Amino acid sequence: MSTVVFARTDPRLGVFALRPLDVAADAALLHGWVTHPKAAYWMMQDAEPADVAAEYGRIAADPHHEAFLGLHEGRPAFLAERYDPVHVELAGRYDAEPGDIGMHFLCAPTGQPVHGFTLAVITTVLAWLFADPAVRRVVVEPDVRNTAVHRLNAAVGFDVAGPITKPEKRALLSFCTRDRFLTTTGLPDPARGVTA
Repeated sequence: MSTVVFARTDPRLGVFALRPLDVAADAALLHGWVTHPKAAYWMMQDAEPADVAAEYGRIAADPHHEAFLGLHEGRPAFLAERYDPVHVELAGRYDAEPGDIGMHFLCAPTGQPVHGFTLAVITTVLAWLFADPAVRRVVVEPDVRNTAVHRLNAAVGFDVAGPITKPEKRALLSFCTRDRFLTTTGLPDPARGVTA
């Protein structure tokens, strides 16, 4: 089992943590997540288990892209990716600034949704990214039709820059600065070593 790289306690829902993805051990679990109907915007609906392993093996080999398994109370519950948008996903598609980091996240499907869970996940992912003092701004590019994630992004401080065209989708480019995240969520700055 990989080592936890970040943990945060949500006052209502408990401990959320991230560890590096282990492609060999985690690919079968991820296959069930990324092919679930609720993961339609992940664009892997028809993927076979080998396709999922290959995709996350490619990410593991990319020096500009990393995947992490998210845990809730020690159990796998979400997936998070961070990437350098100058090299991955958004290369040449926006005006990059020093300190930019790209992010994707996906919650595991569940038959028993917990109110506020997805908001706690995205808050944890942003706190993890901003724990690196070099990160000044988080960049996202969700599908323009994914209104649920647009609402979540706004709830943690993202500002919409506008739609952009990518090869696989029409995306809504959005940014969240450290100050906007801290002001919107009321959390202490994770880069100062204060746990949220």
